Amino acid sequence: MNEKIRPFQSIHFKIALVFVLLLLTTIEIIGAYFVKQLEQQNIKTFEDSVVIQPYVSSQLANELNNTSTDVANRNIKNIVAEVDNSSISEVQVVDNKGIIRGTSNANDQGNVGQRTPDAEIKNVIYSNHKQTQISSDDRGGSFYTSITPITNPSTDANQVVGAIYVKASMDDVYSNINSITLIFLTASLVAGLLGMVIAIFIARAITQPIDEMKKQAIRMADGDYSGQVRIYGQDELGQLALAVNNLSVRVEEAQEVSDSERRRLDSVLSHMTDGVIATDRRGNVTIINETAQSFLNLSSDDAIGVSILTILGIEDEYSLRDLLETRHEMTIEPDKITQKHNADQPEKVVTSETQDLILHADFSLIQRETGFISGLVCVLHDITEQEKNDAERREFVSNVSHELRTPLTSVRSYIEALTDGAWQDPKLAPQFLSVTQEETDRMIRMINELLALSRLDQGTAKMELEYVNLNEFFNYILNRFDMMIKTENERNDKNNPMLPHEDKRYSIKREFVKRDLWVELDTDKMMQVIDNIMNNAIKYSPDGGVITARLMENHQNVVISISDQGLGIPRKDINKIFDRFYRVDKARSRKQGGTGLGLAISKEVVEAHHGHIWVDSAEGRGSTFYISLPYQTYENGDEWDAED
Repeated sequence: MNEKIRPFQSIHFKIALVFVLLLLTTIEIIGAYFVKQLEQQNIKTFEDSVVIQPYVSSQLANELNNTSTDVANRNIKNIVAEVDNSSISEVQVVDNKGIIRGTSNANDQGNVGQRTPDAEIKNVIYSNHKQTQISSDDRGGSFYTSITPITNPSTDANQVVGAIYVKASMDDVYSNINSITLIFLTASLVAGLLGMVIAIFIARAITQPIDEMKKQAIRMADGDYSGQVRIYGQDELGQLALAVNNLSVRVEEAQEVSDSERRRLDSVLSHMTDGVIATDRRGNVTIINETAQSFLNLSSDDAIGVSILTILGIEDEYSLRDLLETRHEMTIEPDKITQKHNADQPEKVVTSETQDLILHADFSLIQRETGFISGLVCVLHDITEQEKNDAERREFVSNVSHELRTPLTSVRSYIEALTDGAWQDPKLAPQFLSVTQEETDRMIRMINELLALSRLDQGTAKMELEYVNLNEFFNYILNRFDMMIKTENERNDKNNPMLPHEDKRYSIKREFVKRDLWVELDTDKMMQVIDNIMNNAIKYSPDGGVITARLMENHQNVVISISDQGLGIPRKDINKIFDRFYRVDKARSRKQGGTGLGLAISKEVVEAHHGHIWVDSAEGRGSTFYISLPYQTYENGDEWDAED
């Protein structure tokens, strides 16, 4: 979030402030040193200007040695009065006994001859060391005092005969110093103001490129890489601006590559036939593609942020550590997950659209080069058809084994009976041999049908296609069954697999379209299909029933339908009626010699002709089988004209 910076928080203000403070600090340090040196120099100059000349000190020493006190005092007064220095306000002479011998102050003439009360003067006389002092009076004025010992030059230089006290006003000195200080402060203020202006311009020159780079960084953060930072020079800021511009270009290119890869990944995930679920390191779902949503009957909003263990319904069997450490492969049934969610959340009923769906879940780690695990990927593969095929294969093997074992057991039983002596019985032996032959024929038919199915499954069955007048072809097949009705012997011939095994009266009703329909088909295989359906209609029709055979034209297809008035097919069995070895009434089917492969072969043959076969039936109301074949209308002579 881009918060507005207050003026005093900006680097522009800070740079200007630091520059001005550095300038003022430097000026003040230099000024303080200058004023101090100026003060010391002025004081030294002033001290030199108020020093009593040596010849005056010599005259005063002679007078102090004079035995005539009155004469000496008058001379001292004259000497002191002759000191010509406007800065000196008072000159006082004291002998070595501390007696004031003379003063230039007219108001203090009464003190002449009195002992001085000033202890400093006494100290100078006793120590023979000059002493100076700067002090202030009650009015706030400053003055300079100097006490210099007077020695006897004629006898001993170290013999102090007195001291001379000089007092001078320093108001002019400090007035000059204050004036110079004021001038310096004024100049410092002006320099500070000028420095501030210069600092603002310098700070702006520094911060303006930085501000532009900040704005460019904000635009880059918002996804706009079109802007460029202006380069003001070839200094470090210019190089930094150039680097930011290069970075903007590189980031834009990287973003385009990243967006392209993300779109490609999204497209791949969206169009994958497998479901994909990705999680973070805590196992919460971060990505789920549409296929996985469809498999699990979930929306993206319901899945994102939820534990993958909950999504897959395995939280009771596995922990996240189990998946990370062992990366299990497992089989998942989404309908059971839905039932579990309904049980856990009775107030929120989750409807399942994935009944009978079986998924194979494969887990892998999202791992960095350092080994850090940042998540988990689960791939869901739909193995419903595979499981169904495996189940059908197992069931097929079981059915084949059962169907072959039954006649083989029967054949073996009859052969054992014949071996045990039944072959000598003229009545039983022919019956046993007849049953053995029938069971052997049934096994041969079953094996032939299995071989035919295998060739159809593998696409190796050769189709002998030719254009056939379907009206005549269908009528020819029905005429064969009419002959069975008229020929008692044929109907009772149990060695003929085309005939039913029961004496039954029935009639065949024909409803054909009037125009001739020419269709390209394999006559032998299609005859087998119609024979299978007609045989079933005869087997399951009641005595005296009517079998209705229709031939219709429908858009780009011709439709053959065969209806009976038999037992019908329960609705739960309709979808399985074309499965191999499937029988609605298994006991009756075996009794009538069926193998359970006829309708399966019929379906394969029809589909090999690019057609479709289905049944419409209700239990107790008969059944109608439909065969739809592709058909293209030909006008008379078209085909011959094409050959010409």
